[in-house]
Amino acid sequence: MPGPAGQASSGDFDKVLVVDFGAQYAQLIARRVREAHVFSEIVSRSITAEEIRQLAPVGIILSGGPASVYADDAYDIDPGILALGIPTLGICYGHQVIAHTLGGNVAQNDVAEYGRAEMTVVAPSIILRGLPDEQVVWMSHSDAVTEPPAGFAVTAATPDSPVAAMEDPSRGIYGVQFHPEVGHTDRGQEMLKHFLYEACGARPLWTHASIIEQSIDAVRATVDGGSVICGLSGGVDSSVAAALVHKAIGDQLVCVFVDHGLLRKDEAVQVEQTFRSSFHMNLIHVNAEDRFLTALAGVADPEEKRKIIGETFIRVFEEVATEVTDVRFLVQGTLYPDVIESGTADAAKIKSHHNVGGLPEDMELSLIEPLRDLFKDEVRAVGEELGIPEEIVWRQPFPGPGLAVRIIGEVTKERLDILRAADAIVLEEVIRAGLYNELWQSFAVLPAIRSVGVQGDGRTYAYPIVIRAVTSEDAMTADWARLPYEVLERISSRVINEVEGINRVAYDISSKPPSTIEWE
Repeated sequence: MPGPAGQASSGDFDKVLVVDFGAQYAQLIARRVREAHVFSEIVSRSITAEEIRQLAPVGIILSGGPASVYADDAYDIDPGILALGIPTLGICYGHQVIAHTLGGNVAQNDVAEYGRAEMTVVAPSIILRGLPDEQVVWMSHSDAVTEPPAGFAVTAATPDSPVAAMEDPSRGIYGVQFHPEVGHTDRGQEMLKHFLYEACGARPLWTHASIIEQSIDAVRATVDGGSVICGLSGGVDSSVAAALVHKAIGDQLVCVFVDHGLLRKDEAVQVEQTFRSSFHMNLIHVNAEDRFLTALAGVADPEEKRKIIGETFIRVFEEVATEVTDVRFLVQGTLYPDVIESGTADAAKIKSHHNVGGLPEDMELSLIEPLRDLFKDEVRAVGEELGIPEEIVWRQPFPGPGLAVRIIGEVTKERLDILRAADAIVLEEVIRAGLYNELWQSFAVLPAIRSVGVQGDGRTYAYPIVIRAVTSEDAMTADWARLPYEVLERISSRVINEVEGINRVAYDISSKPPSTIEWE
């Protein structure tokens, strides 16, 4: 799939397409395929057989989905996809789509299956080969395939799903009613590997070393002399992108650290010290706090904030580029989840990431995004392979728009100072409790509202602070962290006593979905 300049071409690896029918697990399927060292890409359910032919995958996986194949607005596929001869696996709704499209029967169950189910293997199977005859799988459906299409063999059943698995190896088409991609299915990853390696013949070449090698080749071929600038924030994404491009082109890379005034406490100093002393990269430090705060003045809408910040970043980079000889490219640490959440043909827009949806249309620089195909855990692994220090590789994610999207309302200098101080206390106490590496993110949020409080027998009217801490594997889903009460108590006590302008602390106990990790 052609992508931004400098991106490792997915055509260099065997590729499996994950057709998204609106499932909450579509991203998880893609991750599980990659964990088997095969490249995966999520595509829209509207994709045509001809478009798939052009992408030349070695396999196709049809994801689950929330609908019924008989609903008026049921999601469907181009029937020609199943005639391409490309090995195809349907999961849950995808399993039902295969049966419905090819003449089998799908009906509503008398008893819906949600959660663990006991499955029995009833016939020889490529997908279930070598696995126990009785095993636990994870179900989530109300409709079920009751009769397979002609030519298919039923290979497994549960008490409420007579066709829990089916396959027609002659056509290379397979279906399972359960979810092999979730951890609750005991041997699910082995099933996916059987599909990938045996049915598709996929080669396990998607490794961290090969990703680095392909990315380096792609960057060198794209740049071909001249200078490249990199937007460096000090976070893991931009740091890995910078290290990867630096490995490819050396001193042709000039890193630009833009201090937009929206960083955490002492962060600007730490970033500059780290990259000048540890990486020995060409680094330009731009203090643009006044410029960003002026552009954000009076803006409360989060989408507008992100777009303003994204455009202002680009304009600063373009101005710096005029001071560096022969610059045509800008390196960004854009990740695959950024692209998905910003809205593509394959996914509804959740929010515009400043480095995707916030980019101006009239950019003068071309983008190099070597991490655009990767999930966060893959980026960390690549960073370790490149020798980036552990404290950077395993640093908790920090949004590009910084504290601007952790202030709910207008961004002002006063609110930034308050939030910075409170956020520093949250991180100090999380680290003190030995919890930092167990959490995906932990931070403070400042809603621009005030509430009444009492301090020193006097009335206060001040801001609240909301603490947010989550656990996650890749930020596509997240669960709120069960922080010990004593940790929460220390944070609350310190914030209220040490940060002027705060009189109330709350803890966010919502997961993603339905919430997002960041509040904006």
